[in-house]
Amino acid sequence: MRVHVVSDVHGRADALARAGDGADALICLGDLILFVDYDDHAQGIFADLFGAENARKFIALRTAKRFDEARAMSACLWSTLDGDPREHIERNVRAQYAALFGAMPTPAYLTYGNVDLPRLWADYLRPGQQVLDGQVAEIGGLRFGFVGGGLKTPYRTPHELTDEEYAAKVEAVGEVDVLCCHIPPALPELLYDVVARRFERGSEATLEAIKRTQPRYALFGHVHNPLHRRARVGRTECVNVGHFRGKGVPYVLEW
Repeated sequence: MRVHVVSDVHGRADALARAGDGADALICLGDLILFVDYDDHAQGIFADLFGAENARKFIALRTAKRFDEARAMSACLWSTLDGDPREHIERNVRAQYAALFGAMPTPAYLTYGNVDLPRLWADYLRPGQQVLDGQVAEIGGLRFGFVGGGLKTPYRTPHELTDEEYAAKVEAVGEVDVLCCHIPPALPELLYDVVARRFERGSEATLEAIKRTQPRYALFGHVHNPLHRRARVGRTECVNVGHFRGKGVPYVLEW
């Protein structure tokens, strides 16, 4: 059995169309849309609406953790547009989702990332694309558990959950062979992004579940440029499957 796993797609519909080549199934760990691109300021919804230079300034403020200034700048820019800002965002998000779900191979098993808008997914799912969150699917005789979304941060991305909400989903999954999450377990070496030069949030609940149930693998994304891509917790191999927007290549899991 061969499964390809992607995370942090962020608009790469071209590469996503090829991500299932040679695989029995595709797993997607979320973050499909691209709002701002920290590497290419001309890409993403923010740049499409306000230009690359404004995107660069906005990213610089967030990177420097000057969140109040970033929010003030954003509010000023949104005020220059006609209508409700949420309508502009949703229109652009829908355009990206239409392209991404249209390109995604099947069968595919998906869960949400922290920058996704879960309420919109049902409008674009095609036959053979299954969304799981706090749920389990059997793939090739193994039990795969899925936990989507992220935890609360100062960045206020769209799909952030409280620690309690997230832990409840981890608990609902229970014992599995492969645990699939968007964010990593709370191991410092897996959370540090060497390009952004910051620690992302990881899940203590996921780490405790790994220690307790010892799945074969724990797969995740979220940290685009991690200090370490792998770590072992008991018998569990914890693996960051990679920044798909940057690499365009899936992680391969075979058994």
